Amino acid sequence: MSETVRDDTFAALHRAGEPLLLPNAWDHASAAALAARGFRALGTTSLGVAAAAGLPDGVAATREDTLRLARGLGSRSFLLSVDAEDGFSDDPDEVAGFARRLWEAGAVGVNLEDGCGPLARHAAKIAAVKSAVPGLFVNARTDTYWLGDGDETDTLRRLDAYQQAGADGVFVPGLAEPRAIAALVRRVGVPLNILYSPAGPALPRLAGLGVSRVSLGSLPYRLALGAAVAAATAVAAGQAPQGTALSYEEVQALSRPDR
Repeated sequence: MSETVRDDTFAALHRAGEPLLLPNAWDHASAAALAARGFRALGTTSLGVAAAAGLPDGVAATREDTLRLARGLGSRSFLLSVDAEDGFSDDPDEVAGFARRLWEAGAVGVNLEDGCGPLARHAAKIAAVKSAVPGLFVNARTDTYWLGDGDETDTLRRLDAYQQAGADGVFVPGLAEPRAIAALVRRVGVPLNILYSPAGPALPRLAGLGVSRVSLGSLPYRLALGAAVAAATAVAAGQAPQGTALSYEEVQALSRPDR
């Protein structure tokens, strides 16, 4: 498939008022199970990938693990966007080189976070990636609400710079206040991505606010861990575990190379 077709297919799923719900997988089985439920596009979760490998998240420790997962999932039936933390480097050219490897693995999108670091450096990374791999959908994340104090002026300044650098979409995790979300939708010129929170607006409300993409982030992975602990705890207490468990055969089927 050509760069243009791949880019247009994924980009077209970002519609204001009818957002792309992007579940985030951490391994082959989780991705295959989600795809089997009809999700056309999936993301990866950096926390899930890191935790599954016994590594910390957000410190550029999972570059090869992330690439390995992308190579395993990039040729599947769904569209894949990869959470690449900050690009695993401060060097824009190195980030662009990693993005090209993701593209070659079959990924159609990449998520790049600024960690509230220097604006100019993150903008340079975005520009380098778009120059090296024009067809890759770059979702530029700012952590002003996730790690910072949610300063509106700083958020807008960063998002403006990232759009000017060529970002195809912008991501503001931690932002949950409906009025602020609606204001950003009106302000930015590219699709706005919001991180879903059980304590925040539900998907229909986010759609009504004009959001174009809603990510689940590490929520599915954290829920899966919680369910595993709850099941073991219930059995230890002489109770039957609750929840839905796939059969052995169903999991085996998910592990087929064509899934």
